Formats: sequence, structure tokens, C-alpha cells
Amino acid sequence: MTVVIAFRVNIRGVSSTSYRPLHISTPTPKAPPRKSHQTSEMAQISNLTMPPRFGIELDRTDPGVPFRASQSHIHHTWARTFHSRPELYIRPQSLAEIQKVVTLARRMRRRIVTVGCAHSPSDLTCTSGWMLNLDDFKEVLKVDEKGQTMTVQAGIRLHDMNLKAKEYGLTMPNLGSIDEQSLAGAIATATHGSSMDHGLLSDRVQSLRIVLANGQVVKCSATQSPDLFRAALVSLGALGIIVEIEFQMVEASSVEWTQTIRPIEDVLADWNNGLWTTNEFTRVWWMPYMKRAIVWRANKTTKAHMKPAYNWYGGNVGFHTYHILLWISQYVPRFLPTVEWFVFGMQYGFKDNTTITAIGEQRTELLMNCLYSQFVNEWSIPLDKGPEALTRLTNWLHGDEHSSGIPFSTKGLYVHSPIEVRVANTQGREPRPYLDTSYPDTPALYLNATLYRPYNQDPPCRERYYQAFEHLMKEYNGRPHWAKNFQSVDHAYLSSVYGSDLEDFNRVRNEVDPEGMFLGAWHRRTILPSKTDMPIFPLEEKEVVRKDRRSGGVDWIGEQARWWDGGVDVFEKADSESGESFDLMAGAEAENSVLFEGADRDVEVFGTEDMGEVRGRMREGTGEGLFGASVFEKM
Repeated sequence: MTVVIAFRVNIRGVSSTSYRPLHISTPTPKAPPRKSHQTSEMAQISNLTMPPRFGIELDRTDPGVPFRASQSHIHHTWARTFHSRPELYIRPQSLAEIQKVVTLARRMRRRIVTVGCAHSPSDLTCTSGWMLNLDDFKEVLKVDEKGQTMTVQAGIRLHDMNLKAKEYGLTMPNLGSIDEQSLAGAIATATHGSSMDHGLLSDRVQSLRIVLANGQVVKCSATQSPDLFRAALVSLGALGIIVEIEFQMVEASSVEWTQTIRPIEDVLADWNNGLWTTNEFTRVWWMPYMKRAIVWRANKTTKAHMKPAYNWYGGNVGFHTYHILLWISQYVPRFLPTVEWFVFGMQYGFKDNTTITAIGEQRTELLMNCLYSQFVNEWSIPLDKGPEALTRLTNWLHGDEHSSGIPFSTKGLYVHSPIEVRVANTQGREPRPYLDTSYPDTPALYLNATLYRPYNQDPPCRERYYQAFEHLMKEYNGRPHWAKNFQSVDHAYLSSVYGSDLEDFNRVRNEVDPEGMFLGAWHRRTILPSKTDMPIFPLEEKEVVRKDRRSGGVDWIGEQARWWDGGVDVFEKADSESGESFDLMAGAEAENSVLFEGADRDVEVFGTEDMGEVRGRMREGTGEGLFGASVFEKM
């Protein structure tokens, strides 16, 4: 049965008629699971230490839908920069399970954070509430070979998606540095590659399906709930749980790449003379102390595959040598310029114009090896401002504070290399995400100030280097990469560079999640107005404390951490409302929400292999030699 409802949204004083009528489909009843499965699940749930009301609310849900939760998980980012302990760690395997989690969280007054591989080194994914991992929600639902699209469950990793696409002669048009992220996570944080022919990964999204805070499943696209679609293209996990993505692919191909070390004056001379436009893919690594740059270029080809020339230093010898030298530099920072000269000279050549080349599949050759734990602080600025910005930053790192115009002392400051330089071009592309880090009227240049954490130790230069770097980026009205370690960004600054787009994002966000089930401290200090202008949401998670770990990194503790305060449930009060009343509230929200669409559809399902644990950040196809994997053959 389908019910059609027309409505006008008016939540928190904001009126909108941009959404279309509702289409609510009645789900098809599912056969009850086998008794042995129910018994196993109940045994698992009985081991959970939860408030008394949890059992009551769980009994009110469908017992045939599993609730796969544990309490032993300690979450950390890939770089181990942040750690947190969620009250529940949940790994659903079906849409019904995800909806059950949302229903229980609403009744229990809990925040939900959705995670994938946790590649972002910031505290964006930290929570003491409920953490939802979609690694078991990763099926390929449909492949349209003629239209070159794939419809997938949102937890699928980019690596697995490309492997399945290869069977149909397809591949993703562009990639960032790694392919270990979930597709939903890469889209949510505005992940991009480096090409004047491509923009964000979000550019290729044709439609999305999201589970909202009221438990309903919503579909959106450029023509269906377009405001929600623009918000969801870069959602920062703040709208709901993205569960399904229709993605535009391209014909699979090989690429031939060359990597050349060049003086930076030559790179600057070519900036507007083909540096970024001669090849489909181009990226640059800037070596400030050597005043040289490594230029990597790639084009599609039909030539036979060819490995890069063997370099004995490019395996374990180089990997561990560099790591040890970075560790020594923690105590003798002035050693870092020598480290830069030695390490990159050994791998890429001490002479200018030394070149490495190779041919392989596009899905593997666009990837890089991330090596060690690291902080990353990346911003976008207009492409034509790049030469000036890089020259100023280089001068400052060489101690020339006057000509650089950067008002921070360089005394005793030495940093890691390289500075990664990439491009994206989204001119004229519609619809644009509200929180797009690129620009509508000019190509975007992305500058990434990477700082390694040798053996999980924070570099001593971080605070001052990032203060200076962000000061420089702000002079060009730069936009921070959402997944990175920016330090001095708030709603006031973002409003100055995003204008009404940030306001529209928050408007849509508040309409679909009026209680803040998907909000945390990161969102409050970054994209939300002050508490005076936008009061704390009922389910918004507040940060309580951060504690340095002896093994490196930070423990992040939020308000919903019952283990932290001795087991008291912060929301369990004598006068708290019942689960039934919150369901009634959710029903009212549904009538004032966006286009609802039933979750049931007839789709062809292709299974994907189990990803298992998150793999190391070593790209597929990395060569093996006498001295181990060639981790340095590309930056």
C-alpha cells in the first residue's frame, strides 16, 4: 500500500517547501529467524551492562531482527591519534537492523556515530554513545552495465567496490590516496583525488538512501528532495545513516604514470603552462628544504603493464630507516632538513629530472602508501593562488618571516616533508554539496601539511606549524578538508567562506534530525553556531574530557560515557519521558520530514568477500623485492 501526503515543513521557525510529497511503502513481512539464532543473540544481549529500561525497550522491538552489539570495543583512528570507548559497538547486517538501532537509540536517548575504517585522524568519529560500524553492510545491489552505474550498500570499501566493478569492465573515475575507506565515509568527508578532469567523489553520486532519526528510510537525488541530497553529498555524519549509494562508474582502464624530481622554480614556471592540464591525473609533493618537488603524472593507456624499476632502498630498508630518522628528529629537530635530503634522494634521486615510470590498473596505480601514523592538515584555495602561497610557506620555513608575511616565529621550528599538492575541478557542476570544499567558479588547489608521528609520538612542531599554515590558508579564504586535523576553524570562519550554503546545510540538518541524534562535540565547535544562537540539542553529545595516553594519542570521553561516571545514566531521570512518548514525537517528525520511501525493493544482490579487519595502508599491487615491499616506489 502506498500513501501520498503533501506537506509544508516548518521546524524551528524555518519554513521550506523544497521537498516533494511523501511515498510510504508498507514493508513486506519477513520470515521469522531460526530459534537457534534468536537464542544466540539473546545470550549476547544478556551480557550487555545497560540501564534497566534498555531491556524493556528492546522487548518492544521486533525479536526477529537481530541487535548485534558488544561493549568491549575500543575505537581509535587509523593513525591512533584519538581513542574512545562507545557504550555499544554495533555491526548490523541488514537495513532492518539499522532501523532497529535508530529506534532503540531514540528511545534510550543516545547519540549514534557511524564509522568505517576510521581513516580520519580527527575526533570526528569519537563517541561514548553508540557506534555503528557498517563493515558487514557491504553488498553490491545492482550493476547497470549500459548506464555504467553501481548501486551498493554504504559500508562497502572502495577497494572491494572496484574489484566487483572490474568484473563488469568498470572502475571508479578517481580515487584519493587510499581505497580502504567505506564509500559512505569517503563521500561524507569530501574525499577527492588530484585531477583537473575530476572533482570530489561526491560528484559521481546519482542517488542516496538514508535512515533518519525517526527510523524512516529516505531516498534523495538531484530531482528528488534536492536540498537533502545537497546536504547528504558531504554530510559529516550529521544527517542520519547513509545506507545505499548509486554511483557513476567509468570504463576500466590502465594508466601509465611518471614521477620526476624537479627544482621548484621549474614547477612554478609550468604552473600555468600545462602542469595541471597536460595529463588526466597530476599531483605534486613539495620539498621545502631541498626546494625541489616530485611531480607525478598519469594518463590512460592500452600498453602492457610494467612495474617501476627496482630500488633496493624502496623496501623495508627505506621504510624503517626513514621511521628511525623521524624518531631521532623528535629530539634533534634541526636534523629534519638533512633527513629530507637523504631519504628522498635515496629513493627518487639526488639529481634533478630523475624519473620513475610504470603502467598498471587505474584502480591501483592512483593509490599511494601512507607509511606511518600522521597528522594531516589540508586546505583548499583557488588554484591561481598556489604559487604565491607555496612560495610564502617555503620562505617562512627557511626563516624568512618578513617576506612570507606569516606572523609566527620560526625559531627552532623544523617540519616533516612533503607538502602534498593536489587539484580538483568542479566548475559548472550541479548540484553542488552545501559543504563542498572546492569552488564553483575556479579550480581548487589542495595543500596538505603532513606531520608524521614516529612510533605514535606527536611531533614537537605541530602547534606552531599548523597555526602558521592555517593563518596562511585563511588569507586566501581557504576551506579546510573536513576529515583532517585543522585547529582554528569555527562557525564564524566557515560562514565567511561558505556563506548561505552553511546556513542551508544546518537548516536541512535540523529538519531531519531535530533532536541531534547524530551530533557531537566536533560538530558543535566546527559547523554549528554558538549555543546562544543554536541551543544544545537534546541528544547532542558533549565532550567531557581528553586524556593523553602513555602509548601516544588521546582518550576522548563524552557525556554519554556511563563507565566514566560510575554507571549513572545521564538520561535516566525520574521525570524522563517514556519510550512511547519519544516514538510519538518521531511520528510527528515523520510528518514534517522529507520524502519517505519504503525500504523494500526487488534488487539483484551480488555477495562481496568479507573484508575482515581493517588492512594496513599499503596499496594493492605494491611490489615485493629482496628487502620487502616497495613502499617507496611512489610517495
